[in-house]
Amino acid sequence: MNSATTPEEVPKLFVENWNKRRPDLMAELFEENADFINVVGLWWHNRKDIFKAHDYGLRVIFKDSFLEIISLKTKTLSNEFAIIHAKMKLSGQSSIENQKANIRRTIFTFVVRKTTIDNWLAVSAQNTDIVGGAETYIRTENGEFKPVNYQGK
Repeated sequence: MNSATTPEEVPKLFVENWNKRRPDLMAELFEENADFINVVGLWWHNRKDIFKAHDYGLRVIFKDSFLEIISLKTKTLSNEFAIIHAKMKLSGQSSIENQKANIRRTIFTFVVRKTTIDNWLAVSAQNTDIVGGAETYIRTENGEFKPVNYQGK
């Protein structure tokens, strides 16, 4: 089954299909003209591009990864719209330049709409990395993006 019959099934199926390496089924969870913004601000504007990005990612960046949901929170906006926040944990990201990738935690935000056939599709999604001990980022003089905390300065 790849059809979400509740708003919460959208992130659950997204994760299930991630772990099966099925970007085609992940993309089917999005409306044709949906938006997806990843953790570094890359922005895809339709289902085809969402598929292409995840197809590449699951073959190269996340080929041995495992994604899991830690918690879900749903805000129902109407009978047809909801927002789901999903706190997730990612392990097994591909290493690069002899740097082993450690576990990452993220918060996915899915805006979903009920279709005329009583299933739910994402109209928008955004993934945000959780950076422990940081309040924001600062761009240094050399252009590096660095997490910072202004408290206790």
